[in-house]
Amino acid sequence: MPGNVRKKNGAAYRRAVAEVRARHEGCWICEAFGRDPAIDYSLPPSDPGAFQVDHLVPVSKGGSLYDPANLAATHRRCNQWRKAKSVAEVMRIARGIDAEPAPRWSTDW
Repeated sequence: MPGNVRKKNGAAYRRAVAEVRARHEGCWICEAFGRDPAIDYSLPPSDPGAFQVDHLVPVSKGGSLYDPANLAATHRRCNQWRKAKSVAEVMRIARGIDAEPAPRWSTDW
């Protein structure tokens, strides 16, 4: 049984998350949809607008857990909407090519 890969080397994962947080980038998903990408980095992790690290190639699909090139900043709600969609799928939805509805950005979660 493989277990949670994020816990196997927790220090390296926390270091990678800290590096992404230090860049204070905006949410790449909001940017793709033409919305304000600003992330309030002071929000608690449970808030839908809080910072989360997104793996551009999901770990479940073979993406690297620690490679900075595979990590991007997102809002928690955007990361939850994306699940394991590829970047290409997100971009097709953002451009209106795929019929899936855009993510909800409502504050009434």
